[in-house]
Amino acid sequence: MNTLAGRLIRWQVRHGRHHLPWQRTRDPYRILLSEVMLQQTQVATVIPYYRRFLARFPDVGSLAGAQLDDVLALWSGLGYYSRARNLHAAAQTVMESHSGRFPQTREMLASLPGVGRSTAAAIAVFAFGKREAILEGNAKRVLARHFAVRGYPGERRIEDRLWRLAESQLPRKNIERYTQALMDLGAGLCTRTRPACASCPLRASCEARAQGKTQAYPQPRPRRTLPKRKTSMLLLLREGEVLLEKRPPVGLWGGLWCLPEMPLGADPHDYCGRRFGAKLASARRLPLLRHGFTHFTLNITPVVCHVAGASPCVSEPGQVWLAPDDAVWAAVPAPVRKLLAALQIR
Repeated sequence: MNTLAGRLIRWQVRHGRHHLPWQRTRDPYRILLSEVMLQQTQVATVIPYYRRFLARFPDVGSLAGAQLDDVLALWSGLGYYSRARNLHAAAQTVMESHSGRFPQTREMLASLPGVGRSTAAAIAVFAFGKREAILEGNAKRVLARHFAVRGYPGERRIEDRLWRLAESQLPRKNIERYTQALMDLGAGLCTRTRPACASCPLRASCEARAQGKTQAYPQPRPRRTLPKRKTSMLLLLREGEVLLEKRPPVGLWGGLWCLPEMPLGADPHDYCGRRFGAKLASARRLPLLRHGFTHFTLNITPVVCHVAGASPCVSEPGQVWLAPDDAVWAAVPAPVRKLLAALQIR
């Protein structure tokens, strides 16, 4: 068995990963959770989130019945929050449309909210032993190098070619170990920079290595200058508590609690008076905080505002006053958590 799949399977038995917390299970819920968390996130970052999430929501029914706020709070800091919203919606779909049982085919799994073709295939493979091809980041890199596929994998034409290659290499048996091997090889040896070609089980047939151009495959995302956005965030303090507002359910940080935003250049005393009916005792700008997203950079100007003791300060629906040490554990985005944490030590 000297096929690509055969070499990968033998290598995985001896050198692959065997003790990740989501391995050695056929539970499609746990596999779904791990696959979603691992999208654009490193394994070492995911493991503690995965364990905390399972401790709170051990099965699909408990997740489906949870409040979205609780789900987002556990997800806070992991980023790409649409994943958490979709995961919650997928659990509800399983309970409501499938009587609590996960569908077993890739096509049906891909109909769940937030579950794409590769994630659906991974669940079908690991939970149900189906013969399906995956094409997550590690698999893309391994296949692009081995077959010297030119071009950026995010381009539809290149992605379609990689899918055809992925499907053409599937073994007739040991599909779970082969799928794990693709991910393990990409994560451990066929890495984005400095691939360990000398230890690779595919080195004899790798076209990129034969060309001496492993770094040329796959082609990186075309470089472009990220646009910059600016905002001012208010750390509005009243009697030892800070005001948080819930974001709209879709869009940036959808459904999370955030600090109120103020138009750039506005006077905080005037704005807080008009918006919240609050008279400020003081307002002070903090150093700029930069936060990077995939498509833009957000420059945040934090403004610490102390409400005068006699000021009523109106609260509206979707707003809550919390002590900073409680607010920091709410479902807040990472830059807001940084600002709240800084507030705690001042």
